[in-house]
Amino acid sequence: MTDNNKTNLKEISLKRKIITSIAILLFGVFMGAGSKALDESGLNELPLIMQKLDITNFLGRFAIWIFIGACISIYSSSVKRAALNVFLFFIGMVSSYYIYCAFVAGFFPLNYALVWFGITFVSPLMGAVCHRAKGEGKTSIGISGLIIAAILSQTVLFFQGIRVTHLTEVIVLIATLFILRRKPKEFAAEIGLSIPVALLIQLVLPYWG
Repeated sequence: MTDNNKTNLKEISLKRKIITSIAILLFGVFMGAGSKALDESGLNELPLIMQKLDITNFLGRFAIWIFIGACISIYSSSVKRAALNVFLFFIGMVSSYYIYCAFVAGFFPLNYALVWFGITFVSPLMGAVCHRAKGEGKTSIGISGLIIAAILSQTVLFFQGIRVTHLTEVIVLIATLFILRRKPKEFAAEIGLSIPVALLIQLVLPYWG
């Protein structure tokens, strides 16, 4: 391969990375503003399937955002790209959500905003860590187990008679298990780790969802 061809391939690769990152940022903006717009809509104005799934409240909980962040991280091409892309998603989502609150809905919930901007601040670190979830070895299995635990703690209440919280969270949990699937023994290890961690999360933060 000639030097010119190598240069062209690098330029194409760089353009693709830039386009991907911009798309992720715009996706975050769309999700943030869209979730708030749905929240402001009357429930009976939404399609029946969205009413049944209680989409407005679903987007106000953590499971879906953990899942999206994990997917962006896992499928990024490198650790640095994972950190950048996850940050771009959250800065787009959180900023558009609270801009909508301030300028369209006419209020600004400061306490909630501080929590979400705090999450956005640490999101590059979390993205870099979660990128290793699809790798090999005990560390990757452990990270996968922690991601599953975070979703599981949103899906099943262990200290209130063991019950499922919401159907939408069950769907997210199934999707999480699918993207983090491994060989049977490794997958069992992931699940085995996720359950006690989910229990611990609910003991420390019983109402965090």
